[in-house]
Amino acid sequence: MNGCDITLQGARLTALGSGALWWADHSLLCVSDLHLCKSERMARRGGPGLPPYETRDTLTRLAADLDRTQAHTVVCLGDSFDDLQAARSLPEDERLWITRLQAGRRWIWIEGNHDPGPIDLGGTHLAELALPPLTFRHIATDEGKGEISGHYHPKVTLPTRGRRISRPAFLVDEDRLILPAYGTYTGGLRSHDGVLAQLMRPDATAILTGPVPAEVPMPRL
Repeated sequence: MNGCDITLQGARLTALGSGALWWADHSLLCVSDLHLCKSERMARRGGPGLPPYETRDTLTRLAADLDRTQAHTVVCLGDSFDDLQAARSLPEDERLWITRLQAGRRWIWIEGNHDPGPIDLGGTHLAELALPPLTFRHIATDEGKGEISGHYHPKVTLPTRGRRISRPAFLVDEDRLILPAYGTYTGGLRSHDGVLAQLMRPDATAILTGPVPAEVPMPRL
């Protein structure tokens, strides 16, 4: 499987190149910040027009991860839609696609700051999920141990061969793991930003997403 193995509070996890997190012992796939229907929300609020294909692209990649892992449980770690109205505007064929992905699985929507969880799409809706030794929530807390979160859309910029590359990235230390955004149109917060530098321990690492995930020391200023 295309991923980087890590251990958090004794739990053996795999950060996948797609930006999803795989917990084999629980047959659990976790994704964060899908931000489905972002193009609809931006158009509705008078923002720049974006091609309305991001939901299908995000669901295509999620379906591929589910095919590879055959996960029994899916945790969507908040901000699954760009706002509540975006969830209500989901086209029927994409709504049915999500229903097919949910079939035969435990599906958990964690509440985010953009949406309270898409309450009309089936599955279970929680503020957070405790599955010892891990806790899944949308936004990291100062005291979190064994914490899996999203929200910040971390990315890493590195110099390579005379140019700079930027990729979404997992951030991990002995207390917590922050997932990159999984959604196609989501931006990112560089790892050297102050809020991430404060949350993560000095020895934190970053796992860059992509065809060959790479683990590096978390870049800081």
